[in-house]
Amino acid sequence: MIIAEIGLDMSRFPTHRHLLSWAGLCPRSDESAGKQRSTQIRKGAPWLKAVIVQAAWGATHKKNSYLRAQYWRLKARRGAKKAAVAVAASILTSAYYLLQRGTTYADLGSEYFSHRNLARTVHRHCRQLEQLGYKVTLERAA
Repeated sequence: MIIAEIGLDMSRFPTHRHLLSWAGLCPRSDESAGKQRSTQIRKGAPWLKAVIVQAAWGATHKKNSYLRAQYWRLKARRGAKKAAVAVAASILTSAYYLLQRGTTYADLGSEYFSHRNLARTVHRHCRQLEQLGYKVTLERAA
């Protein structure tokens, strides 16, 4: 196996979540008396975090990719920087599983989110058109 040949051992991290925590790409849990205080990401491996987030910014510019679609989907709700950190976490998660299983990366494509739940996507677009003042009737294409 390729992993054994180059000496990469992912066994020190039982799950991808442990790797994300070590890298500092998961949210901090700071709560006292029911009040949540900080939503910043954790302190972690600063060299790895910087490189992965920089790679995430680059991945957001690749056309027709899953990571770009994920970024734009999250940016609308959370903002650009939090979306970039989420994409960085996805990249690190993918890297963990690629190294663990010894496989190659296969991009899911930019249409992944819209095809994942087609009924929800259709309903959302119809609702948006109705809010703009249009009357919507749906008919299946032949």
